[in-house]
Amino acid sequence: MHFGTQRNRSAAGILSGLTFIMGAILAAGSVQAQTITTFNAAGAGTGSNQGTFPKAINTSGEIAGYYVDSGGVNHGFVRTSAGTITEFEAAGAGTGINQGTKAYGINTAGTIAGVYIDSRGVRHGFVRTSGGTITEFNATGAGTGNDQGTYGFSINTAGTITGVYTDSGTVGHGFVRTSGGTITAFNATGAGTGINQGTAGVSIDTGGTIVGYYIDSGNVSHGFSRSSAGTITEFNATGAGTGSGQGTGGLDMGINTAKTITSYCIDSNGVYHGFSRSSAGTITEFNASGSGTKAGQGTVAFAINTAGTIAGYYADSGTVLHGFSRSSSGTITKFNVTGAGTGSKQGTYASSINTAGTIAGWYTDSGSVAHGYLRTP
Repeated sequence: MHFGTQRNRSAAGILSGLTFIMGAILAAGSVQAQTITTFNAAGAGTGSNQGTFPKAINTSGEIAGYYVDSGGVNHGFVRTSAGTITEFEAAGAGTGINQGTKAYGINTAGTIAGVYIDSRGVRHGFVRTSGGTITEFNATGAGTGNDQGTYGFSINTAGTITGVYTDSGTVGHGFVRTSGGTITAFNATGAGTGINQGTAGVSIDTGGTIVGYYIDSGNVSHGFSRSSAGTITEFNATGAGTGSGQGTGGLDMGINTAKTITSYCIDSNGVYHGFSRSSAGTITEFNASGSGTKAGQGTVAFAINTAGTIAGYYADSGTVLHGFSRSSSGTITKFNVTGAGTGSKQGTYASSINTAGTIAGWYTDSGSVAHGYLRTP
């Protein structure tokens, strides 16, 4: 796992569409109604690994994310519940391939957190108000080399942001930033101090509890939660492997108001398994039926809402991707967006879910171009 690039691991290919679809999905052997709306940012490219990538949805149905244009440059966007898409750039964002602006989180007020990559490949955090004002920030100690710097990943109702910064040795450190701009860094006790090791804050709840992961000196991942007071509790899923590139958690993690956590673990064979962790510490692992059992396949959980419904995707035996939602009682509903490709690493990704159970994500078509979608249950 690599700080700064893993969160894009899910974006193996991505892109566009503007259709309104009524469909059906397979859920625990029965057919359920669903509505899927697909969309694309106006400037999104139409080549492989280009397109539109929704990353977060708030309670009112506003979606934040980014798109990749025909030159491989990233641009932020926000989409209203009515479907209007506004594109935006941080002032210092570079205009070269793999540079630009990425939005990762949005709160109930429509305030967005994210990262921009400058012309030297250095990362900088930003926060954007609903009115469009962008404030850039950097954690003290953040490196200034290529693929180093500050990443804003998640923002709560109070405007508090969590993320990770990588120092001059490309070691990761978690941070929390208040709405007033005060940044506090933190590290899990067992975090390694080598390149691409360390601590990352991934998601933050309304009360300020952070969930994230750290990579130890053996390159094994471990999950953690950090209370608003700063107490860090580390945890591991039972089936998690203990070899390099294995373990618990990664840059796909969620926490809800009940402090239930969701993410995934990677076992000793490199297979992914979803899990939920209650506030009391009970971990329940799960797999969507049809999940593949080879390295790089399996079930990945991304996000969880107030009702305890989890959104994510699974990779089948052909490494084709399919979206799913999992209720708090454990019922898994699988779905695919019409137009999703059926080749390896193509298909449907579910990246976020709001209180109404609406899922936002993207699908990659047969050309590995990405298109955004919105799915209502």
